[in-house]
Amino acid sequence: MTLWFVFALMTGAAILAVLLPLARGRAAAIAGQGSDLAVYRDQLAEIDRDRDSGFIGKTEAEAARIEVSRRLIAASEAHSDPVVSGANARRRTAAIVAFLVVPGVAAALYGWRGQPDYAGQPLAARTREAPARNDLDALVARVEAHLAANPEDGRGWEVVAPVYLRAGRPADAVKARANALRLLGPTADRHADLAEALVSEAQGVVTAAAKAAFEQAVASEADHPKARYFLGLAADQDGKRDDARRIWERIVEVGPPNAPWLPLIRSELERIGFAQAPAPALPTADAIRGMVDSLAAKLASDGSDFDGWLRLVRSYAVLGDGDKARQAAADARSRFSADADKVGQLDALIRELGLGG
Repeated sequence: MTLWFVFALMTGAAILAVLLPLARGRAAAIAGQGSDLAVYRDQLAEIDRDRDSGFIGKTEAEAARIEVSRRLIAASEAHSDPVVSGANARRRTAAIVAFLVVPGVAAALYGWRGQPDYAGQPLAARTREAPARNDLDALVARVEAHLAANPEDGRGWEVVAPVYLRAGRPADAVKARANALRLLGPTADRHADLAEALVSEAQGVVTAAAKAAFEQAVASEADHPKARYFLGLAADQDGKRDDARRIWERIVEVGPPNAPWLPLIRSELERIGFAQAPAPALPTADAIRGMVDSLAAKLASDGSDFDGWLRLVRSYAVLGDGDKARQAAADARSRFSADADKVGQLDALIRELGLGG
């Protein structure tokens, strides 16, 4: 309420700043006209006194009276001139408009178009969120305009599909995924992406159409993690928890130990009552030694893989075989002696692993 009162005072001050000069001009004009009339009347009285005193003759006095009277009549007519009256009326109208109509119209417009009940939002939040959203909307609009003109652009459909999903437009995502699959050709990823959009459109339910698309993905790539996960979810939704367990445990078994989807799979296994999800088997010492020997044999036949030499030196050092690590480093230095950068990397690795002695 205090804020609105301040705004009202500021508006009133602005109006007064415009109207006061007009009012002063009008008062000055009226005062000037009144003083002219008084002067002419004084001159008429002075002529009468001079005639009575004998300073001027009767003829001269009559001529002077006629001239001053003419000027007095002209001044009186100017004082009551309709142009002046019209100017005064316009000033009054302007004052009424400024004091009443302008604030009234402003208040009506704000009530119609404004949002007086809209909650305030911190500036930081507006500068963080609004540009990002506007940029995303503008990007989607540009892609949609491009696709409207080029509906056979499969890459465009594939690019916009995940944006639709993040924007909460699953039906558009389904259309985009289907067009990408049709135009670019079937792959396990495209079948799985289309099926995922169908699941999103069905609010998390693996429908028959989605399940069929996931099965097509698995037919192309047997251990496709996304397709396998949703097929397990479909089995769980059908009440087949043993099948879901079997599918999800398979994902854990064949996936890399640091795969980003493993926490999700383990949480799903816990949810359906199988808390002890199998952990991936760690390679034995013999298996590790076999992998290192295989790498050494590969480099012996084709030693152009510099990163492979670095891995071999590090692997020997980890296994505690310093002599083989130093020999591998010497072989690599000999092979890449003309490349100062690679020799420098080898020397840094030797120092890091403590193989200098």
